[in-house]
Amino acid sequence: MNKNLTDLALLILRLSSGALMLTHGIPKINMLFASPIKFADPIGVGEIPSLIFALIGEVIAPIFIIIGYKTKIATIPSIITMLVAGFIVHASDPIGTKEKALLFSAMFIAILLAGPGKYSIDKK
Repeated sequence: MNKNLTDLALLILRLSSGALMLTHGIPKINMLFASPIKFADPIGVGEIPSLIFALIGEVIAPIFIIIGYKTKIATIPSIITMLVAGFIVHASDPIGTKEKALLFSAMFIAILLAGPGKYSIDKK
């Protein structure tokens, strides 16, 4: 495959996965300012740390992924967040409910393995 097409494909994957993840994360920002904070605690660290971890994986890391800065490292919090969502939060749900989290995990794992491509800050 043409190297330019591969780089274009990685750009599309980074932009789409990052932007779509932001649609899940941005609404959670308001939860940080709610009183009292109500958020799931799937790994037993408390509601506030769980919310902060989710915001890192669903807002901060996707911004880095979109712009292609420290991309491989940035995928790790998003992968962990989506694996927790898919296998812990939605463990007893049908596959249709887990599907989004698992697809996001797969997209971020692909970016982790392939890198950001030449259309990124990392490659400049």
